[in-house]
Amino acid sequence: MWKHFGCLLIITSFYGVVLCHGEEESVLRQPNDKALLRFSADSTFKITLFADLHYGEAAWLDWGPEQDANSSRVISAVLDNETPDFVIYLGDVITANNLPIPNASMYWDQAISPTRSREIPWATLFGNHDDAPFEWPPEWFSACGIPQVSCPPANFSISGEECSFKGTPRVELMKMEMKKNRLSYSMSGPKELWPSVSNYILRVSSSKDLTSPVVFLYFLDSGGGSFPEVISKAQVDWFHHQSKAINPDESVPEVIFWHIPSKAYVKIAPTSLSGIRMPCIGSINDEPVAPQEAEWGIMDILLKRSSVKAVFVGHNHGLDWCCPYNNLWLCFARHSGYGGYGTWPRGARIIEMTEHPFVLKSWIRMEDGSVHSEFTLSS
Repeated sequence: MWKHFGCLLIITSFYGVVLCHGEEESVLRQPNDKALLRFSADSTFKITLFADLHYGEAAWLDWGPEQDANSSRVISAVLDNETPDFVIYLGDVITANNLPIPNASMYWDQAISPTRSREIPWATLFGNHDDAPFEWPPEWFSACGIPQVSCPPANFSISGEECSFKGTPRVELMKMEMKKNRLSYSMSGPKELWPSVSNYILRVSSSKDLTSPVVFLYFLDSGGGSFPEVISKAQVDWFHHQSKAINPDESVPEVIFWHIPSKAYVKIAPTSLSGIRMPCIGSINDEPVAPQEAEWGIMDILLKRSSVKAVFVGHNHGLDWCCPYNNLWLCFARHSGYGGYGTWPRGARIIEMTEHPFVLKSWIRMEDGSVHSEFTLSS
């Protein structure tokens, strides 16, 4: 919209189902440069979710760089208050449709910088703005004309012209993040799922036994930008086979992350846009749910797995509620960035898990340090 450490175990696209003589075989391959992630000594594991940061808007105007600085302030304040074990960037890290430069990774890098500087590991997934095509502002065609656009610095490696409006594809953004950051646990995922890119699984192990998984974290690319806003049938099948391979008896809890809410969120949304009543928990319910364009079965698969505890999404800046949906919870994060639409106070959703017994709690930490909407999702 326009306006004037614990340890991590990566489960790559190679981890999962491999056909061998007609049988399914579970294969685990661990990148050599990544540590295994485990619960801390006090048997807890805390995740901070930053959603809809929207870095890079209107770099040619004063308010663009100012709001990026404000977003970095939010990230820093939340991280210093919560000191999480892990951070998840839940999509719309940048607003590519507002970026008049050929390499959006410089803004992507700016968004992850506060987390990286604190030596906190993180993972990212894509939203609908991260590789959206550039939208020419109508005012550029007025009497004032095209403004002076700030090009990348001379020492920033780009190809072709110094300034252009072609954007950076999902695949390239992910490659650059993975290549340059030792603390990034992001993955591109199976090539057969592309143009969907950020599809991967992380395992968090026991504080006492690295071979014992306590929870699986699933990341899915819900589209938007360069392709439709949807979790495809191919992704649904991938999730089904992967989850069956690594957690066949559904004994290990599973938590799911993507950016754009599914149509199931519309079904369970609070009926009034003003108030949030039990059993839903939250503080803002100021707009209708904006769901994916189609539903191709992901919620059907999730509902059939007793191990799935919750789904976390972003996208709607004016919603921060969690509501039950049969045996699991559907939750929004909190609008974290000063970019994008809306003037609601900024914050981040926090997820904390304990190991024995497994308990999943969540709350919202605001930029000003206050906390609200704390509750237990699963115990």
